[in-house]
Amino acid sequence: MEEVVRVVLLLAIFSTSQVNCQEAILRISKGSEYKEFCIVHNHSWTPLSPTLDAAVQYPLVNLTSSLLCNASGVSPDVVKGKAVVVMRGDCTFSEKALVAQNLGATTLLIASNKSLITPSANDSEYPKVQIPLALMRYRDFVEAQQVFGEGMQVKLYAPPYAKIDPSIAVILLISVLTVSLGGFWSGASERDRLNSVALGGGGGDNKGDSGELSLYSPLKVVIFVAMMCGMLVLMYFFYNILVYIIIAIFCFASASALFSCIDAVMEKCGCSTLSVSVQGKNVSVRSLLLAAVCISIAVVWGVYRNEDRWIWILQDLLGIAFCLNFMKTISLSNFKICVILLSLLLLYDVFFVFITPFFTKNGVSIMVQVALGPDASGEKTQGNMVEIPAEPQAPSEKLPVVMRVPRFSAWAQNLCGMQFSILGYGDIIVPGLLVAYCSRFDVWINSSKKIYFVSCCIAYLLGMILTFAVMLLSGMGQPALLYLVPFTLITSAVVAGCRGEMKQFWAGTTYEVLDSTREPLLSEGRTGRSVEAERC
Repeated sequence: MEEVVRVVLLLAIFSTSQVNCQEAILRISKGSEYKEFCIVHNHSWTPLSPTLDAAVQYPLVNLTSSLLCNASGVSPDVVKGKAVVVMRGDCTFSEKALVAQNLGATTLLIASNKSLITPSANDSEYPKVQIPLALMRYRDFVEAQQVFGEGMQVKLYAPPYAKIDPSIAVILLISVLTVSLGGFWSGASERDRLNSVALGGGGGDNKGDSGELSLYSPLKVVIFVAMMCGMLVLMYFFYNILVYIIIAIFCFASASALFSCIDAVMEKCGCSTLSVSVQGKNVSVRSLLLAAVCISIAVVWGVYRNEDRWIWILQDLLGIAFCLNFMKTISLSNFKICVILLSLLLLYDVFFVFITPFFTKNGVSIMVQVALGPDASGEKTQGNMVEIPAEPQAPSEKLPVVMRVPRFSAWAQNLCGMQFSILGYGDIIVPGLLVAYCSRFDVWINSSKKIYFVSCCIAYLLGMILTFAVMLLSGMGQPALLYLVPFTLITSAVVAGCRGEMKQFWAGTTYEVLDSTREPLLSEGRTGRSVEAERC
């Protein structure tokens, strides 16, 4: 049952990316009192000041009774040298801005009862507008009126937006550590199994009891990838129903994975396994307490999963445990299977990220829409647009298939909503399965330097760095497997070829022939050529 849950959840794991936004801050004050609100602007209009001190303060004139599509009924003396706030509707943003500018206004705020979107216009319209323009929530203006009344002063400023946020380093650290630990754990488990075989413990039975599974058939790999494609398409069309099923499965699978991870650490540390007898059966007190803690963590996440301020910590903890346990229990039997699986998933990733936007109605890729939820706006314009609800809304459900770390430099996140750097579990698990295979192969050939494992981990690190670099330079999300798969596969193949072990590395071992008489592929007494290759 647990293996089935893992497979089903993996079918819902997709890579995703980060989104750039164009939020700014509106500071409304009267005397010594002030309050700040979220506004949305466009860099193509007149730029806003990067700091509060450098921003110019203007009196605010309330023209929300007007749409300002023309100058009728508005006296220039009333708005000259002041900031004006008008209602959204009936004409374009540029038309309102030109009317306000001709009347002598210094700043235009457009109050909206609809979602705030990045104000845009034809390229020919931008040079005509010489005053700052931004959208604000109408409810924020009403709140400011209630607090300050008449005589309000305003400042608009947009602190520099750091493209290279420290959260990227945290995401990179999480991914590399998870892949490395998962690969190391897989290799350690294989070594324990071989030692059990040497002592007559029965390797095949031990593997079956531990719940480990091995992919050894190319046909099964193809079927698995086809199921992933089908699952993704189903999630796209029936998201509102299937998202709750995936959330429930994640709670169960992640609690089980967290139990396995912590239990393995406690076992390694030699923690006591006090047992009590219940109806003739011995029950481990440690296991009971640990199970209660893991289930409680999963339940807390399930209940508070939409609390962005802090729940990301639990989601990342459960996600790390899930990825580690998956890499340890699901093994690829040889390099041929690794090449087939990773290559097919690379094509899958690229197709659903880059190709599907040409077929969807809103121009958003199926991968991004499913990973970020139906409210995944901004991607349709490569991250140059932002959409913020005008009224408080119930949080939309999102699939728990990504690592999330708040952007530390997101200065307006408390006003406009938290921004996150995210990485899909698939970008950890898929290359991680190859890293785990390399770790097991090091065990089979008795490599004291763990050359395959170490080199594959370094390749994964370089692939992740390239992924983030391309994303930052292009300003749009990237399918990480596009870089991770070539880096890890080519590096592993080069190491095997350099050491003269490609034949063994390609063939590996299979679950079907693995039995108690299995010996390492290369014994300690290797030929002179193989010994020399150890230095490669």
